[in-house]
Amino acid sequence: MKKGDGNFRFVVCVNNDDYPASLELRKLYHTIEDKEAERRNFLRVVDESGEDYLYPAHYFVALPLPGEVEEALTNLPS
Repeated sequence: MKKGDGNFRFVVCVNNDDYPASLELRKLYHTIEDKEAERRNFLRVVDESGEDYLYPAHYFVALPLPGEVEEALTNLPS
């Protein structure tokens, strides 16, 4: 995970059928921009392990957040 690169986007998990140990339903996750993955309908998501992995994009819904909230979430200690 690359902190501070400004490429964070937040999503909510709405499906974890194939990854129940890695993804929690209704949990907020941040993604890391990966244009190649997005072209293939995947998102690079930081999951429960703290690592980023590719997951099907349809498992998530993008969640726009106010700037102050997004700033606070992206600057949390590791």
